[in-house]
Amino acid sequence: MLQETTNAATAGANNAEALQQMSFGHMIQNFDLVAWIVFTTLVVMSAMSVYWMIFNVVRNMRLRRSSDRVISTFWETPNAQDAIRYMEEQPRSEPFSKIALDAAQAASHHQRHEGSRLVESLNRSEFVDRALRQAVTRESSRLESGMTLLASVGATAPFVGLLGTVWGIYHALIRIGLSGDASMQAVAGPVGEALIMTAIGLFVAIPAVLAYNFFVRINRNTYAKFDTFAHDLHDFFATGARVGEVPVKR
Repeated sequence: MLQETTNAATAGANNAEALQQMSFGHMIQNFDLVAWIVFTTLVVMSAMSVYWMIFNVVRNMRLRRSSDRVISTFWETPNAQDAIRYMEEQPRSEPFSKIALDAAQAASHHQRHEGSRLVESLNRSEFVDRALRQAVTRESSRLESGMTLLASVGATAPFVGLLGTVWGIYHALIRIGLSGDASMQAVAGPVGEALIMTAIGLFVAIPAVLAYNFFVRINRNTYAKFDTFAHDLHDFFATGARVGEVPVKR
């Protein structure tokens, strides 16, 4: 009876020691080159994802606060030149003002070259429309900053973690083969490394996927506002008024 109690206590102590080998600290201390590469890759992926998440959140918050103000001020300013000067005062990162400025510059350029080949080949409406399309495409592309990285991290981080998992299981099998011991104490370290690598890969991927979907939704709404504003600008610079308004001489 005493012997059984002693054996149970010894087994319990061994299992407790084995469980300690499955900790994150033990994993770091026993990394080899491949494990370090996998772990470093996941850390870099996570850091880059967090950076672009914060960057896009801040940018979209600023854009949301400024867009309605910029658009409403442009249309509420009685004089077109004053409205254009207001657009020029906006920060370089403000997209709606840059779209308006491109339309204004296109209309002004076309007006200055009346009688030239430019006017003969493209009328005012077509020239302004081309400038607006280019401006909307440029500003839409700027909203895509970091989106490719978030999508890539979300798609690849689980597989990077899986590589660490496979490598940990491989170590466990090697240890069993060399020692002939398949006890918890023998395989706990490599198996713990494998499980932790899997978890890290998922922790990196899941926020990236959620952030990507969130920003795609926000950007889709912004693209719609770009198109609406661009159509109104086209009407204004091509005819002198938005749809539904009486044309005025500028």
